[in-house]
Order: sequence, then structure tokens, then C-alpha cells
Amino acid sequence: MVLLTNSLLKLEKRARKIIKPKKFLDTLQITVKGGHGGNGMPKYGGIGGQGGAVYLKAVEKCSLKELWRKNPSKMIEARSGEDSNKMRLVGRRGADQELEIPCGVTVIDNDTSQIIGELNKEDETCLVASGGAGGCSGSSFIGTKGNVRNITLDLKIIADIGLVGFPNAGKSTLLKAISNARPKIASYPFTTIMPQIGVLEYSDYRQITVADLPGLIENAHKNIGMGHQFLKHVERTRLLMLIVDINGFQLSQKHQRRNCLENVYSLNKELELYDSTLLEKPSILLINKMDLDGSIDKFIEYENYFNDLSLAVEEISEDIRPEKLLKFERVIPISAKMYQEVDKVKEEIRDVIDELDRRNDEDIDSKVNEKLRKKLMEHGPKMV
Repeated sequence: MVLLTNSLLKLEKRARKIIKPKKFLDTLQITVKGGHGGNGMPKYGGIGGQGGAVYLKAVEKCSLKELWRKNPSKMIEARSGEDSNKMRLVGRRGADQELEIPCGVTVIDNDTSQIIGELNKEDETCLVASGGAGGCSGSSFIGTKGNVRNITLDLKIIADIGLVGFPNAGKSTLLKAISNARPKIASYPFTTIMPQIGVLEYSDYRQITVADLPGLIENAHKNIGMGHQFLKHVERTRLLMLIVDINGFQLSQKHQRRNCLENVYSLNKELELYDSTLLEKPSILLINKMDLDGSIDKFIEYENYFNDLSLAVEEISEDIRPEKLLKFERVIPISAKMYQEVDKVKEEIRDVIDELDRRNDEDIDSKVNEKLRKKLMEHGPKMV
């Protein structure tokens, strides 16, 4: 008996290990079910209470992993409506179920693949499963079932800046140098296996968030490597910050080694193939590892091309040649490891973000002024 019990406990531990979620969850599938409508009372014409509904609510300090822990069965169900009775002919409505999810989640119906809603701001809500109607004369006084849906919660990180680069380009080192983040850093590729968020703090208490995302590889747009799991997080950033190694990059012996300039075109190509609208975002290019021997000569060789990618695009091989080119707001040579030009990076980031804010404010003001102008415009009689 003791042996059997120990065996069962071991199996349970193994099962827990299998279903244990990864450290960072950016996708979670759950089933939501509205409450069943209460039954009516034919004898007195009583009406059953409506079933409760399931809502999602965006909360800043929340995560999909926390939601998974609170609901390991991944079945979320609202309460059923109250049956009609002699003391209460109209049954009470069933209690709603409200789920707290992080901001930046897209809600997708798994059966239809349609987007139900997007919750990007604090306290935004979305109805995902309505409750069943209470029983009445039209339904033979029998309550109806609530709506059942299998949905996917797809998180896309909301940050001011998305840090884009190939593995081992120095993204994590840079994030540590310019922010309060403490990512894992090593001299081998793929040290970042989950998104890291750093906060840049300025003397006037302004804060700008930077997302360091897992290293990109060629054909990421085809979901190779971290693929879509990485690229989707770039969509909601305001500014792209590309970082490349001045000495080039080679993923493995099986892959072709590309120089610094080719890597810039390759990153441009991957972003374009995933979603060409990403190239419309303002961007900054950082040329890293400038402390190494020969780096200055290489930078001088490519500097004109960095500032205008159209100058060398025809000389690039077709497999990494983009049709739509990035236009960099700034090109900055740095050494993240040695903290060279790190303060300049922070200053330039602030300048670009502030300029984006000014443009946004001007657009809002012009739209408001246009609406006011139309309202105040006098419409007199017209000669026909």
C-alpha cells in the first residue's frame, strides 16, 4: 500500500512538472462559459433570472501567468440565474465573472479566428461570454444555456521602444547600461529567451520603457526560431531601436556570416516580411562593440550606407534585400559593454520620443480645431 501511494505521488509530481507554465506567458487559451438562465414558474407566470456573463478587465499589475495560477483548469464560468419561485416571481440575475488580464491583450475566438476585442488601457473591459436568458412563456419557462467560447489571450507588450537585433548583438548589455533592468548577459547567443522591460529614468522624472526581446534570426517572419512570438511584441512599440555588431554575425557554422551592413538589411527584410507597416515607425540604429580593434575603420566604411540604405541596396543579395527601407532618425556608434556613448543614446531616445509626442499633440489640436471650425461655421441659404 505504501509503495502504491509513493508511486502515485511521483506520478502527480511529474504531471505538475509537465503542465508547469514557462516563466513568461504571452499566450493563454481558456474556455469561458456564461451562466445558465434560471427556470420560470409556469403556474404563476414567473420568469427565471438571466445567467451571469464573463468579462475581461485590463489591469496594469497583472500577468497571464497569474491568471493561469488562479484558474489552473482554464475553465471560467459565471453563475446561473435564479429560478422563479413563489417568494420571487422574477429570479435574480446570476453573478458575473470578471477576469483580470494584463494590458496589451488581444482576445481571439478560437473557433472563428476572429478578434473579439483588444484591451490596451487600464480598466478597459470586454464581454467574452453572455449569460443564458431566463425561462419565460416564450421558452416554455425553461432557462437557456449561457454562451460558451474557447478563446486565446494573446499578449503583445506595450513599450515605448522595441529593441531589435540578432543574437549576441548586445541588446541585454545595452538595456542594463541604460535602464534599471538586470537581464541575463553572456558571450553566447540566445541569452534572452523571454522579453525584458527596462525603464529609462530622467532628471525631470520622465520615464521611457524599453523592451528587450529574444534575438531575431533570418526567416523569423516564417515563425522560425522565436519567430512570431518575438515579432508580435514589436507591433505596439512607438520606436524601433536596431542594434548590430560592427563585426557582423554568424548564427552557426551552417549559416553564412554577414557583415554589419548586411545584418541591417537583413533585419529590415524580416520586419518587412512580417508586417511592412512596422517600417513606418521611427527608428534608431546602434552600431555596437566599437571598443574592439578595427571597429572604427569598419564604421567609417559603412557610415554613409547606414544613413541612407538606398545607396547600397542593389548590391545586397536578393534573399536579404528589402523592398521598403527603414529611415533612421539617428545612427550612433556605441560600446554597451564599456558604457561608451550610453548617455548619448539616452539623450537621443528622449529627443525622438519628445518629437513624437509633439507631432501627436499637433495632430490632436488640428483635429479639434477642425471640428470646432465646422461647428462654428454659419450655413446661410444657398442659391440654386
